[in-house]
Amino acid sequence: MTKWYEQEVKEKENIISTRIRLVRNWNEYVFPARLSERESVEMLGRLCDGLKDLGAQDGRHYTLASLGDLNELEQGSLKDRRILNSFVLARKAPMAVMISDNEDVSLVLNGTDHIRIQSIQAGLRLADVWKTVNQTDDYVNARFPYAFDEKYGYLTSFPTNVGTGMRVSVVVHLPGLSMGRKFPAMISDMGRFGVSIRGVYGEGRENYGALYEVSNQKTLGQTEKELMDLVGNVAVQLNDQENQVRAMTLAHHRLEREDEVYKSYGVLRYARKLTMKEAMTFLSQLMAGMADGLVRTEKPCSVYRLMLGIQTANLRSLSDRPLDKEELDVARAIYLRRELPELA
Repeated sequence: MTKWYEQEVKEKENIISTRIRLVRNWNEYVFPARLSERESVEMLGRLCDGLKDLGAQDGRHYTLASLGDLNELEQGSLKDRRILNSFVLARKAPMAVMISDNEDVSLVLNGTDHIRIQSIQAGLRLADVWKTVNQTDDYVNARFPYAFDEKYGYLTSFPTNVGTGMRVSVVVHLPGLSMGRKFPAMISDMGRFGVSIRGVYGEGRENYGALYEVSNQKTLGQTEKELMDLVGNVAVQLNDQENQVRAMTLAHHRLEREDEVYKSYGVLRYARKLTMKEAMTFLSQLMAGMADGLVRTEKPCSVYRLMLGIQTANLRSLSDRPLDKEELDVARAIYLRRELPELA
């Protein structure tokens, strides 16, 4: 089955994905950090048994796995694909994950909270993603009553999640806008409006690939619709500003843009060794060029899928032996030569 990140996005090309995550706790047990080993095993078993028919409710097929049965590379790949996060992976407790075949719905059981429900789709799909995650939430709540307070809302392990327990995030590709001198100050200022904007890939202040995640900062005092509108409006504004910057660049420096895009494609198609930073930078330039109609490939191509494919955990999982840094750079180039289609 085609994964959500393998789909080409035509509408609002700079918006890569929409994700909504809900965190919930079963009112029969204390928060995960306070559970004993015996209680964790007991609760996890009951959750897994009670959710085994989830696929019959939503028409999806789910794979259920214990995190303890997954090796480090498998866990790292799930982190790259935004199913697991660092907080969950740092826990030393019995945990499980349920993942739909195309990975648009996933549940983490006994992570930092008892239940984390997530839905993610390509492009700007707030209404569709909310419908999916809300239906799953209702199904789970009917079997496992949640810890809920009339004043504060859903009770969670982290105070920042109390209230709706909802995190809305939209990933936007901003290669043009992020080059502006005022961009760092602009994203820092977004906290005043209740959203945060952070780079998805990179080290320190660098953001390889110019991908930025827009998400709500608060979950208390606002409704689910208000949070979706807030994040969605900011993402659309960033998308529009990015388009304006790129349109101006095309109007005045079209040849330079074309040259940059074709050079990027050439390196990706024929290089024998690529660092993560190099590959992400060239893929970002190719993604922008395809969105602007400067180049097109013979076959449909999701550049974001390639960005996921060149991550360290995925490359190591494809190898039959451990890889050092230089071997990873070689494997990254091989992967891109194999997966990148010819230009039309």
